[in-house]
Amino acid sequence: MIDALYSAQILTLAANMPGAGRLAAPQGSAEKVSKLCGSRVRVDVILDKYGRVTDFAQDVQACALGQASAAVLGAHLTGADLEEVEKARADLRAMLKDGANPPTGRFSDLAMLEPVKAYPARHASTMLAFEAAAEAVRLAGIRTRTAGAA
Repeated sequence: MIDALYSAQILTLAANMPGAGRLAAPQGSAEKVSKLCGSRVRVDVILDKYGRVTDFAQDVQACALGQASAAVLGAHLTGADLEEVEKARADLRAMLKDGANPPTGRFSDLAMLEPVKAYPARHASTMLAFEAAAEAVRLAGIRTRTAGAA
């Protein structure tokens, strides 16, 4: 069963993470840390006037599962809005914790992480990138609306 957890597909994703680094002037930024394992993910975003991500970066210090989840995020975050990111986060959490169907749509690649549901100690690190992205996009939206109102 551990072989399914660390499949070649997951390890390949972990090794090829889009958007690695930091943005010089993000509109929104959030960091999440797993208390259980110490994994850490920081996501920076810039939104367009419609609230869609136009640029992002992520600094990921996590296990292979956290890195694989961040790689899926990085491959599909550009163009997403807060609703899509929050739905992906909720669907990923439901898949891991409740045995729900894998996410569909833009972030459907998260389905490859379905074997993680059998390892509750790995859920937090697998969720980190989406937790950080949802918060960063939410904060960027607040900042963008506030700046537009000024």
